[in-house]
Amino acid sequence: MKTAPSRQFESIQDWQDSFLALWTHRYDYLWAEHPYPTASPSWQTESRYPLSDRLIQQGSYLYGVRFGQQTDYFLLDIDRGSVYHPSRDPLAWHRICECLERYGWVSAIALTSSYSGGLHLYFPFEHPQKTWEIALAVSTVLENAGFKLAPGQLEVFPNCKPYAANGEHSLYNGHRLPLQAGSYLLNNDLQPMWGDQQTFVQHWRFAQAQNWVDKKAIDRLIKVARRQQFRVTGKANQFLNDLNAEIEQGWTGHGQTNRLLGRIAMRSYIFGHVLYAAAPLEGDALVQDIVAIARSLPGYEDWCRHQHEIEARAKEWVRSVEQSRYFHYGKSKIPKDPDPDIPNDSEPSWNHHQQMSARERIEQAMSDLRKKTTLPKGITERFDALVAYGISGATLYRHRDLWHPRYLENNQSDDRQSGVEQDCLWGAPCSTNPTSLLEENGCNTLTGEDSSSLQEQEEAGSGCNAGNTAASPAQHREKSPKEWIALIKRKLSQVQEQRRQEEAQRKNRFWQDDPD
Repeated sequence: MKTAPSRQFESIQDWQDSFLALWTHRYDYLWAEHPYPTASPSWQTESRYPLSDRLIQQGSYLYGVRFGQQTDYFLLDIDRGSVYHPSRDPLAWHRICECLERYGWVSAIALTSSYSGGLHLYFPFEHPQKTWEIALAVSTVLENAGFKLAPGQLEVFPNCKPYAANGEHSLYNGHRLPLQAGSYLLNNDLQPMWGDQQTFVQHWRFAQAQNWVDKKAIDRLIKVARRQQFRVTGKANQFLNDLNAEIEQGWTGHGQTNRLLGRIAMRSYIFGHVLYAAAPLEGDALVQDIVAIARSLPGYEDWCRHQHEIEARAKEWVRSVEQSRYFHYGKSKIPKDPDPDIPNDSEPSWNHHQQMSARERIEQAMSDLRKKTTLPKGITERFDALVAYGISGATLYRHRDLWHPRYLENNQSDDRQSGVEQDCLWGAPCSTNPTSLLEENGCNTLTGEDSSSLQEQEEAGSGCNAGNTAASPAQHREKSPKEWIALIKRKLSQVQEQRRQEEAQRKNRFWQDDPD
């Protein structure tokens, strides 16, 4: 491949030249020898060093530039043979400009591209935007208006770069600089007019002041376009909608931080590149995205109690979601599961975060009950009240330190004595550390009588002995979590059955008392 001639001053920039200052991205530039008038240039890419002002000023070659991460203009290229060229459809370019006006781009600079007679339309604007967003937005607007984007017909610069699942880096397409050989300014009737680089700058400044970017409209456009581009349909679309529904509501109370951060982490990790990011989010980029979204949500400043450590929490979730079964949407291969024989104790597990989320839900429910002054004092009643918040009995058992009266009131002697009396309903002497089903240690109560109370039923399984007889080793054996869960389920079933019986009895009494 031919390379452009090297000069000692290739990187020198002459910022006094207002025309050259318009082209700020000079890396991976294009160059070609001047062709014969009827031939096309043979463009080459130079990646060793940026394009200098002096090379452009010398004019020994044709030059073109690409786009960086941000841009303050876009360019439309209509070739001479295109169905949209004025020679074939005099009104097509008006239709193109009209559909762009709805999004704030109302003024264009028209030029011939070269001796070939192609048409270039520049749309400059004042505030630089992310290049990929401009590329996607402009392309989507034109396609929605019925224009087909294809080489030789209608092209947008910057172009939409395809997402590379293997992480390969790709460049934006480059365009030749204006006012080189065969390129002339055009008036409103697309007739050539005389003008030099300074004239072009004047037109640029005028159009720049007229054009503005409707960021909200662009964001909405991009959101829809990205879903269409990645074909987010079916279950994936439902999953994304569910995540959006949970996230966009933000904080509505305390105890929601962990769950919200988890949902944000999943959405950003799985769908970030589909919705708004130029590439799949990982590592620090994912952390910053989670933090930025969290801080922008409603209720963050009012209800989030972890604002001082929000970044640390986000990092924990990033480590967790990157090791989970989830992967970037659109990847052709699911990441390999970590080796189960090699534990990674240094990273918080997914189960760890689920437990944190469960604890926050319990804390939120307790806070709500206290606020309403409806927090029951009894164990059974409190248990039932928390189950009504959608928290399972097994979860309540595992995190009983957050709600059980014994744990919450152990520093208040009066309340503690009240708890002892409630747990030992049989009037038998109990130890100074009384227990119930929802604690680890305890002693058996008398089992000769039935009880409708969950609390009494708990003690029938692991309460206090009414006498002072020695307990057997089996009686002192601590139940496993599975046994506790099974016992809770059994007792809940008994309570539900009793409630059904009571309801049936109430209905029978009603019909018996009815004089008709």
